[in-house]
Amino acid sequence: MTAIRIVEVGPRDGLQNEAVTLSTADKLTLIQKLIAAGCTEIEATAFVHPKLVPQLADAVAVLAGQENTVARFSVLVPNQKGLERALAAGARAIAIFTAASESFCEKNIGRSIESSLTEYAEVVKTARQHGCWVRGYVSTVTHCPYEGKIPPEQAAQVIAQVAALGCDEVALGETLGRAVPEEIARLLEKTLLHLPASQLAGHFHDTNGRALEHVDVALGFGLTCFDGAVGGLGGCPFAPGAAGNLATEKLALHLAALGYETGLDAVALTDVGRWLRSRLEQRPDPL
Repeated sequence: MTAIRIVEVGPRDGLQNEAVTLSTADKLTLIQKLIAAGCTEIEATAFVHPKLVPQLADAVAVLAGQENTVARFSVLVPNQKGLERALAAGARAIAIFTAASESFCEKNIGRSIESSLTEYAEVVKTARQHGCWVRGYVSTVTHCPYEGKIPPEQAAQVIAQVAALGCDEVALGETLGRAVPEEIARLLEKTLLHLPASQLAGHFHDTNGRALEHVDVALGFGLTCFDGAVGGLGGCPFAPGAAGNLATEKLALHLAALGYETGLDAVALTDVGRWLRSRLEQRPDPL
């Protein structure tokens, strides 16, 4: 049975766009519930400016509250200052982020793609010196809210450049959830000319309910890592129309039905999603 890695991004990507800010205590409880449901890779928070993403202003407290040694906790960092804060808080795995679209990159992180890559080269170098595992995110790999469709060759080139910085893995962010399976296939065809499937992860938003179709396409191209956010929460505050991530419980059930091993308890995750939505007074069950 083929094993599939699922990276749980709910505590960061799932919460960053919610109208209600979850308390630090609830965030820590959420993470422990996720671990109990089998999650071993969790994106716990982000060391970004609290004025930009107030929902994650308690990043230091959230990371400091992790005592589990089973799961790998990663944190998003936007620059060298963010990395320094993360390292001081005990981070051992980080994620950096850019975009395949110049307009989105400027809106999201206030820099051009080239400028972001230049800065991240130093961030990754420093992180590596401290023994950190590093993931890179490339957003808007098929569609941009400002530029429309992104040519797959353009996205593949940025993905390759991010990997070349020294990232262990690059997550392909279908940020708006507008893609169709054929577009994901073309993206992967171009990207796999530069990188092996083992270095890629699928991060598909479920805005139009097609995220699982994109997972199936990526499985066909050999990808074995996908992101999910419990309860299907999230989206990007800088991407109008990005309604929500693929629910982890939905992803786990789908992969199990296909015969893949994830190590996750989909029933327990469904309960976690319901608990989380109750804390946020959120949307109905996504299943």
